Amino acid sequence: MEKLGIYLGPRLRRLRKDLGLTQAHMAGDLDVSPSYIALMERNQRPVTAEVLLRLARAYKIDLSSLAEESGADLIARLQAVMKDPIFAEIDVSPLDLADVLSSFPGFTEAMLRLYTAYKEEQFALADQRQGAADRGTNAANDPVAAVRGFLAARRNCFPGLDIAAEKLSTAVAEAGGLAGYFSQRHTLHVRRLPGDVMTGSVRRLDRHRRAILLDDSLDAASQNFQLAQQLAYIELDHEIHKTVGEGNLVTESARRLAHRALAAYCAGAIVMPYTAFAKAVEARRYDVEAIARQFGTSFEQTSHRLTTLQKPGQERVPFFFIRVDAAGNVSKRLDSANFPFARHGGGCPLWSLHQVFTTPRTVVTQWLELPDGQRFFSIARTVSSGGGAFGVQRVTRAVALVCEASHAERMVYFRQHAQPVPPTPIGITCRLCHRTSCTSRSEPPMGRHISPDDYRRADTPFGFSD
Repeated sequence: MEKLGIYLGPRLRRLRKDLGLTQAHMAGDLDVSPSYIALMERNQRPVTAEVLLRLARAYKIDLSSLAEESGADLIARLQAVMKDPIFAEIDVSPLDLADVLSSFPGFTEAMLRLYTAYKEEQFALADQRQGAADRGTNAANDPVAAVRGFLAARRNCFPGLDIAAEKLSTAVAEAGGLAGYFSQRHTLHVRRLPGDVMTGSVRRLDRHRRAILLDDSLDAASQNFQLAQQLAYIELDHEIHKTVGEGNLVTESARRLAHRALAAYCAGAIVMPYTAFAKAVEARRYDVEAIARQFGTSFEQTSHRLTTLQKPGQERVPFFFIRVDAAGNVSKRLDSANFPFARHGGGCPLWSLHQVFTTPRTVVTQWLELPDGQRFFSIARTVSSGGGAFGVQRVTRAVALVCEASHAERMVYFRQHAQPVPPTPIGITCRLCHRTSCTSRSEPPMGRHISPDDYRRADTPFGFSD
């Protein structure tokens, strides 16, 4: 009768190779036959408690290292892969996946690598089809794409700038505000002028008259933010230039856009200093409107700042932020939450981000589920800029904040979903989404054959062969 034990074949083989041993050498150390070592490594025999103790004594190892959770992690990754709709017609049970992982670890790794390459190729093809043709250039020379990549690689968090801005914020508070600080520190006074006098500018530094000029149609939050951004250009320009220089930005336009983005980052950090803001965020449970009132900022400014709270040791919920217009054009995108989003072309119409224009200034919450099973929690609302006077054009856009489902209960908006609700199945973009039953689809997914409708018309825009 076979003694009870556990199957550790791949891990036993890896341990032997890490120690530089042959099966014969390990067999001698454990007082078993080389053939028994071979059987255990192929998971044709379990590793008994007695053999485990011999391993621990012979190689001075911690037995817990052999019982690591890498197997569970790999099974979870395989299960996520198999949830992709491209495998919808294939019935593979969790037990089957465990058997594959246990018996064929090399095949498991090959499968995961192949699937990753497949997804990357999908994105590349989508970029080619939806991006390069529209732009008439390549991504390397696209300054907007380059700056988005620069920010994304750093999760839109720049601790050095936060530290410098927080010190500056303290000095501003001691001076009674931004206008007082400019007057005391730089002998600059703030003037608010009508739009026709500003001639197309919302902010202008007039060194000759020692003044900072602001368009008086800006609301209080926008005026304050513009003053903070001007202060960043004056006092934090060296730090901003240094940070931009750390990026691999090959064009002058990209460097200028990055410089402007970081000046805006510093402005947000001056108005909403990291320590105080992070504390308020937790106290108010990510209630964007309540936090905005506390700091005298707009909904969009506050939402933007929430994406930056990833300073090591003081991290808060990581968010994805996006701003779109009514036509779906993306004008701002920031990611610290690893939320996949179409880099070019249209997004998913099932996401409430594209529907909040019908309910202006109302926060709309939604659970989202991607084709691979990942779940996210989203809040979306319209925001406006411009206006402020008769005849001045007002622009309305929609913004959304998205976090992983595991963080949702930390937010005040979670109260609306105290009871679990079915998530909305969305895709990154139609060309990359294999949900064949979606009635909102505008394009067929890549890699699927469209079935004829000579005798049968599906209730979806496209029918697909199996």
